[in-house]
Amino acid sequence: MSAPCSLGGRGVLVTRPAAQAENLCRLVDAAGGRPIAFPTVEILPACDLDSARARLAESWDIILFVSRNAVEQGCALRPPGGFGAALVGAVGRATAAALHAAGIPPQLVPAAGFDSESLLALPELTGVAGKRVLIVRGEGGRALLGETLAVRGAEVHFAEVYRRSIPAVEIGPQLSLWRAEVGFVTATSDEVLNNLMQIVGDAGRDWLLETPLVVISERGAAGAMQLGFRTVAVAEEASDAGIVDALCRLAWSRPAAG
Repeated sequence: MSAPCSLGGRGVLVTRPAAQAENLCRLVDAAGGRPIAFPTVEILPACDLDSARARLAESWDIILFVSRNAVEQGCALRPPGGFGAALVGAVGRATAAALHAAGIPPQLVPAAGFDSESLLALPELTGVAGKRVLIVRGEGGRALLGETLAVRGAEVHFAEVYRRSIPAVEIGPQLSLWRAEVGFVTATSDEVLNNLMQIVGDAGRDWLLETPLVVISERGAAGAMQLGFRTVAVAEEASDAGIVDALCRLAWSRPAAG
């Protein structure tokens, strides 16, 4: 009889940035899968760190971090005295956990959800007229959070503390292995998935689209279906445990051959 969660020895392609993949790989292994770490996004320091450092040193009413990368890169640039009396917010629980680990307990964290919409629903962010708000993010981040707060009357600025790039890899030899070994693919953002599509190219497109995929939001699922993925499961929560739970649901619905 199968365990409550068994991936049956099948390979799971873990595509998140290298620094964030370890725990998910560990949980996949514990669930009987074989994690295959293949980051499709490389996190690099922003081009203008001096500007970001200067922004972080200013006085703010509210500082919002939009990802774990924003926390890790932004906290390395924070002023010696910290962020003063500013209310600190996180877009979701993973970002909040990163802030706790950095010694900055956030006061603003959505009880459910893990996106800008969830953060904007907090009461503290509805009455922000006249407040100075800093959004800590990567270069070219999603516009919704800042635009909505500005419409609500806040003075919004950005500290762009990192940038993303596609790793340079020779994919041919890996594709031949993946066809035999990979049973599932994970993607924790649209960018991660789009980069993977670009990396595998025409040679791996059909195989990839046929491989069951786990994403962490309905928006991500809609994007994946538009790309042509046949089987997409949505994690019930945007955590490593939630991703593994979704993988296990796929495994139960698609028993391994033999």
